Amino acid sequence: MKPNFKYILIIILSLSVSVSTAQETQNDSIDAGTVNVVKPYTPKISDAFKIKETPSLNDSTTAKKKEIKYNIFSIPVASTFTPAKGKAATVDKEKPVKLYDNYASLGVGTYTTILGEVYLNHELSATERVGGYFSHHSSAGDIEGVNFDNNFSETGLNAHYSQKLSDYSWKVEGGFQLQTFNWYGLPDQNINRFDVDHSFYTANFGGQINFEDAIINKGSVLYRRFGDDQDSGENRFIMTSGFDVPVSDELINTEITIDYLGGAFDRNYFSDIELKYGNFNIGIAPSYQMKQDDLTVNVGVNLVFLNDTEASESKFFVYPNITASYRLVDELMIAYGGIQGGLIQNSYYDFAQVNPFVSPTLFIVPTDQTYNVSVGLKGKLSNSLSYNVSGHYLANNNRALFKTNPVLGTAEEKYQFGNSLGVVYDDVSTFSIAGELNVDINRNFTLGMKAEYFAYNTDDEAEAWNLPDIEASLFLDYQIDKHWFAGASLFFVGERKDLFAIEQSLIPIDSPSTITLDSFFDVNAHVGYKISDQLSAFAKANNIANQNYQRWMNYPVQGIQFLAGASYQFDF
Repeated sequence: MKPNFKYILIIILSLSVSVSTAQETQNDSIDAGTVNVVKPYTPKISDAFKIKETPSLNDSTTAKKKEIKYNIFSIPVASTFTPAKGKAATVDKEKPVKLYDNYASLGVGTYTTILGEVYLNHELSATERVGGYFSHHSSAGDIEGVNFDNNFSETGLNAHYSQKLSDYSWKVEGGFQLQTFNWYGLPDQNINRFDVDHSFYTANFGGQINFEDAIINKGSVLYRRFGDDQDSGENRFIMTSGFDVPVSDELINTEITIDYLGGAFDRNYFSDIELKYGNFNIGIAPSYQMKQDDLTVNVGVNLVFLNDTEASESKFFVYPNITASYRLVDELMIAYGGIQGGLIQNSYYDFAQVNPFVSPTLFIVPTDQTYNVSVGLKGKLSNSLSYNVSGHYLANNNRALFKTNPVLGTAEEKYQFGNSLGVVYDDVSTFSIAGELNVDINRNFTLGMKAEYFAYNTDDEAEAWNLPDIEASLFLDYQIDKHWFAGASLFFVGERKDLFAIEQSLIPIDSPSTITLDSFFDVNAHVGYKISDQLSAFAKANNIANQNYQRWMNYPVQGIQFLAGASYQFDF
């Protein structure tokens, strides 16, 4: 060991001298030089070294696990616990409401009022159904301050048959209606009484068909005969069809309408000369719908050809048919608007349904609605509250206005005593603003409110006769519990203007005077009790405020009215 230690010591001393010499000769400054890159650096990633999860140990001192031996020693224990079997939780379900196919109702009330209706619907097979409808509403009148008969009666009967197949469904129906009224609105109720009754009858027959996945989507046809007991009669035939026309991988929805109207009155208001009228029009209305994100636009046009069969004159009309809607905030706020127009086919039937006191001496012509511009905002403030605000501007040429006929000094007919209304036509522009609010809470409480303001401008007539400046309505229905239910309605109509005149052979005896009809509101309510799933009892009250208002000049209405009855649902 000693010789080896001597040699190791000599080598260490030699290395120490060499290092000292190299440090003394080294320059402290860094010599700038040029580095020539012969090959670009291309690094390579080598495989990672992964440590084994269970490394092997070569430690001789590692302790070895001792083997443990154990035994289970069981001791019986008395127990009275008996676990109950688990039961899945259930959701309480309401008993499904039984729906019946047939319905009958009957009520009687003050003024000898009778209100009844029966609706029948029977399933012949899985695809066929047949049904019918009967209704009757009558009252003895007894209006305060009226010395002439003022009772009325309306009775209707309708029957239908329908079939639904895989590719199409169709329905055919027919009906008859009889209505009786009285021209009781004489300016002078103190003259000798005479019969002022008159009646209307209506018979109709028609059908409709709908196709699935076909070029022709739908079609309908209607024939209606309308007349009265004054030798007046009117025929109307309407046929419509809707189909899709493919154009460059797009579909153009098109509707075609054929409308014929013809009728005659036994005389006009001032003489025995017969009045005849007849209009035949064909309309075609193609439209195309474009959708992009929240915007929906319908672009179309309405083309109408009109032939006046009595005057042998023809006209062609072109109307815009453009609507659009945009979702500003999903269902919360939707803006919409449009500009549309069309030819409105006026008829004796339509006038009599709105105003049953018209005289059988009307001049019938269509109304040319040049355009109807609308803009609005609708949406939902919550899941149960929705709203709709809109504005309209309409331009109507030959708009029909109801105006009271003058009192004739040589009156021969029961409607020539200033107790009937005629129709005059004028070019009327209308501006309106409307608001609507609907509340629907759990389907047990519904409330609807609507109001609209109108402003009119006429060309020839002094006023927009019998058109109100304000209309408002309110509807309420409340399901109190499973037995009790109630509801109410309110109607408000603003002021209207009419004309009172006395004439002798078309020469005014006195200067015509404009009469302002007061505004009015009509409050109605009803309550009912569901005795069983099939039988219910109800009570109604109409004109609760007992307003003796005039819907038309010199035509007051009944005061407060009460009616009670029952309804029954059943199956055959």
